[in-house]
Amino acid sequence: MTDPTADLLPIGLEDRLPAAARALTRARRAALDAMDAHGYDRVIPPLVEFEKSLATRMSGVATRRMFRFVDPASLRTLALRSDMTVQVGRIAATSLASAPRPLRLCYAGEVATIASDQLDPARQRLQLGAELIGSDSAAAAGEVVALAVEALIAAGATGVSVDFTLPDLVDTLAAKALPLDADRVEAVRRELDAKDAGALKDAGGETYLPLLYAAGPFEDAVAKLAEIDAGGALASRIEGLRQIAARVGGAARLTLDPTERHGFEYQSWFGFTLYAEGVRGTLGRGGTYRIGGSDEPATGFTLYIDPLIDTLGKAPAGDLLYLPPEHDPAAAARLRAIGWRTRAALGDNENPAALGCTHTLDGNAPAPL
Repeated sequence: MTDPTADLLPIGLEDRLPAAARALTRARRAALDAMDAHGYDRVIPPLVEFEKSLATRMSGVATRRMFRFVDPASLRTLALRSDMTVQVGRIAATSLASAPRPLRLCYAGEVATIASDQLDPARQRLQLGAELIGSDSAAAAGEVVALAVEALIAAGATGVSVDFTLPDLVDTLAAKALPLDADRVEAVRRELDAKDAGALKDAGGETYLPLLYAAGPFEDAVAKLAEIDAGGALASRIEGLRQIAARVGGAARLTLDPTERHGFEYQSWFGFTLYAEGVRGTLGRGGTYRIGGSDEPATGFTLYIDPLIDTLGKAPAGDLLYLPPEHDPAAAARLRAIGWRTRAALGDNENPAALGCTHTLDGNAPAPL
């Protein structure tokens, strides 16, 4: 008796059949082409590394999210990557340590996690991204945000929106402008992130309440943030946000939520989240940070475009040319060279239309079926 469960895939994993795979491949290529056009060189890190390297290169990457196993050669623990950003940081700090800065790198590859997120059941995803290493300035952030938007649009996204945040906002204000005892900082940060006004008061952060209302469309929110800026503590950050917004221009809708912390555990002064019309959830995140180990400043973004592909639907296959028995191989090669896809006959009784072909080779030229 055949076991009906023999060919089931684990939870969170799936096959991409031809039409979906074609759509994902096209989107991936278009996004990488956009990064390449702006001078970002692609790197291809290995799928597996030593667990210690992956876990310690950048804070915020938890070993509990990674598949781990023992390397029979070294007897050290290996891990299947759950995030490629840390690998790019390692490359920048080691093999490309002497390369001129700023260093622009991009990447694309599959990542996997042991457990899925509550809102996303996938445990394997395609990750794309770009890292500008050697700078975390407003100019660098502006370039990276604009590139992320361009890459998403190239991949097929419409109605792109970007939500800015300031991950170190509480620390900056607590130091002088809005003083907080050290033991209260984490609680205030947490309640601001949760948008809980009552809990924020209970945590001793009443003076931080106005920050809850400095959120929304960018121009209005940044103006409210500027009003809160006691003593100019946030002047440079506000100016930086305005520079970044100017760089993006009208390519995307911009919003600001200065107290958002979820997903920005390792970012420094600036972070952003990417959304697109018709796509549920986020399509990517980015911001400024320090590379673990080398402490070098960097700015980058990560995209997860699988949800975008699911929204766009299956990509059409396009024209497909049937090559009958005894066809002219030179003619077929010439047509492939100018963009035709061909499918050669293996026998005399095939039905070209049933095989998905739209044309047949008639002599030296395609003829519609």
